Amino acid sequence: MTGPGRRLPALFQAVTGLAGRRERRGGGVLPSPNIWNWPDLYEVENRAQDPDGVLWDALRAARDWSGADVVDVGCGAGFHLPVFARSAARVVGVEPHPPLAAAARQRVRDLPAVTVHEAGAQRLPLPDAAVDLVHARTAYFFGPGCEPGLVEADRVLRPGGTLAVVDLDATRHSYGRWMRADLPRYDPLAAERFFVERGFSCQRFDVDWRFDDRRSLESVLGIEFSPEIAARAAAEVPGLSFRVGYRVHVRHKPRGPVLPNGATARDDPR
Repeated sequence: MTGPGRRLPALFQAVTGLAGRRERRGGGVLPSPNIWNWPDLYEVENRAQDPDGVLWDALRAARDWSGADVVDVGCGAGFHLPVFARSAARVVGVEPHPPLAAAARQRVRDLPAVTVHEAGAQRLPLPDAAVDLVHARTAYFFGPGCEPGLVEADRVLRPGGTLAVVDLDATRHSYGRWMRADLPRYDPLAAERFFVERGFSCQRFDVDWRFDDRRSLESVLGIEFSPEIAARAAAEVPGLSFRVGYRVHVRHKPRGPVLPNGATARDDPR
């Protein structure tokens, strides 16, 4: 059977730490089932997420990218690249899956300040100290296992640059309950501690997902959850929207070196 219905939950590999190890020896990449298998439905999901711009406001408060150089790690089909391009000096999209990288290039073909590279988070195709903001939204950085990507992000950031990681908060709202039901081994608080221990701040946000019709809503739930949980979720949502909790983890690059575990050694003021 193809399409939504018979598969592991789309978030299974990510939140159990596998997505943080996306680049195996030899260059193999672990798949992201939702966007890899159903890119058109994932586009519907992207359009439904955060219509009020809550997350964009949070990101801009953490680091205004006007006139800055930005890299979007795990950019997928490039949905967020044009938003950064409206005010950034230069935008680089990085995506390991060839069809998605191609789709991202097609999306930004008329934006001369945007380039897209087929690469992973552990090997960013950028020189040292090249960008001001590294952004990753529900991609690669899910907690333990993503340490190489943290080190790589700090490598390409300029001093004072910002790494902003946006992920789902599975401790809150119905969406979090559905995630925990599908992923009983996932500990969202442990994932949060992982970032706090590495010098990140954490802010929580409530974000609406709004759809044009029930078919779109139910189809998106079908690519994010197992069939049983997707059906339960659809039954619990009476209308065309639901609320989702997000966490925004932010770390500014210090002057000290980055340690092998992804933590940072800050200057001692004494």
